[in-house]
Amino acid sequence: MQLTKIGHSCVRLSAKGITIVIDPGAFNPADVLDGADAVLVTHEHFDHVVPDRLRAALAANPDLQVWTNPALSAQFADLGGRVLPVLHGDVFEIGGAGGVPVHVYGEKHATIHRDIPLVDNVGFLVDGEVFHPGDALTVPEVPVPTLLTPAAAPWMKLSEAADYVREVAPRRAILIHDAVLSDAGREVHTRLLTGLTEAPGRELITAPPGEALSLR
Repeated sequence: MQLTKIGHSCVRLSAKGITIVIDPGAFNPADVLDGADAVLVTHEHFDHVVPDRLRAALAANPDLQVWTNPALSAQFADLGGRVLPVLHGDVFEIGGAGGVPVHVYGEKHATIHRDIPLVDNVGFLVDGEVFHPGDALTVPEVPVPTLLTPAAAPWMKLSEAADYVREVAPRRAILIHDAVLSDAGREVHTRLLTGLTEAPGRELITAPPGEALSLR
């Protein structure tokens, strides 16, 4: 499998000849969905999905399918089942039998503030290798080789990010959700998270946007 960080919380995964884009939000290029075979969206916030862009991509590619939580899926009910709802515990396969399996974990977005209602949020474990939690600190019930780790967010303290990596205990943690940081802030968060989470058999990675990483 190859992983390419596009920007912020968006990554592109390539496995078994299938290209999957996760969370193509507003902090990414308008053409982020070009060439995608499937799209996974954790939740409805603008930095994770732009509905008009997603509709345009679906119109341009009749074979493109999307999996997301039920609340967001309902916004695309007019598209005849091409935006599919999934819940915690669901398993589906992208590309049909022999394709890329995806397990779904999580139900709700992390709390930003008690006055802000929680929205649905699902995380995706792709091909048993990469887990994208969206905006939550969901711990899957199975081993996670590669954890996409939020680096900074209005709903999270840095100490919580460090404890999350420790609890999931992946072989590698790749920082995402970092558009809210300045360059200096990104350096500070990376340095602190590296010191707090790296251990024998584990590394923390800052993936440059556009650079493909080979996993496994």
